[in-house]
Amino acid sequence: MKKTILLLCAFTFFSCAEMQQIAAQLPQTNGILGNADIANGLKEALNNGIDKQVSKLTKTDGFFKNEAVKILLPDELKMVDSRLRALGLSSLADEGLKVLNRAAEDAVKEATPIFVDAVKQMTFNDAKNILMGNQTAATSYLQNSTSTALYAKFNPVIKNSFAKVGADKVWENIITRYNSIPLVKKVNPDLTDYTTKEAMEGVFKMIAVEEKEIRTNLSARSSDLLKRVFAMQDKK
Repeated sequence: MKKTILLLCAFTFFSCAEMQQIAAQLPQTNGILGNADIANGLKEALNNGIDKQVSKLTKTDGFFKNEAVKILLPDELKMVDSRLRALGLSSLADEGLKVLNRAAEDAVKEATPIFVDAVKQMTFNDAKNILMGNQTAATSYLQNSTSTALYAKFNPVIKNSFAKVGADKVWENIITRYNSIPLVKKVNPDLTDYTTKEAMEGVFKMIAVEEKEIRTNLSARSSDLLKRVFAMQDKK
C-alpha cells in the first residue's frame, strides 16, 4: 500500500522512466521466493520422488520387472550365466538373477527412511542454481552429497537381505558349481557390493523420474510451493 501511495504521489513530479527506476529500488516482498522457499520446494520434489517412485521398488518385482532399474549380472558373472545355461542349468541361472533383484527390493523397503532423512538434512546454499539446472539437477545434487554415507548404511541392509531372501545360498551354489567345471577361471565376486551400488543407482533413477515430471508437467506440481518454485524455472 505504501508503495502504491508513493508511486501516485511521485507521478506529478517524475517521468515514467524515472518512476520505474524508483519502483525498482523499493522493497519487493510479495511473491518473492527466498532461498529457504526454493530449498523447501526442491526437497518436496525429492520427497515426492521417494514417496511415489521409490516405493514402487519395494514391491515384489519392483526391480526385477522394471527394465529401467532391473539389476543384471556383473560382467564377470555373464560367463557364469552362459556356461550354466549351456550345461542345462538355466533355471539355476534364472534364480540367481532373480534373487539379486529380490534382495534390492527388500533392502529398499528397509532403507527408504535413510533417503528421507538425507533429504531433510540437505542445505541448498546454491538452491537457485539447482532449480535453474538440468532436469535432474536436484537428484544429482542429492546423489553427489549423500552417496558415501548412504552406501555405508545401505550395504549391511543388502547383506541382511541376501540372507533373508536366500540369495546368499543360491549364489554360493551357483559359484560352487561353476568353479567345479574343469579349466574355467574361478570367480568369487562381491555380490553385496555390486547389488548395493546397483540398488542405489535404481533409487536415484526413480527419484529423477519424479523430478523430471515436476519440472516438465505443470499438473505434477501438487502443492502451491511446488507451483511457485518451479514457475521460476519455467521462465528461464
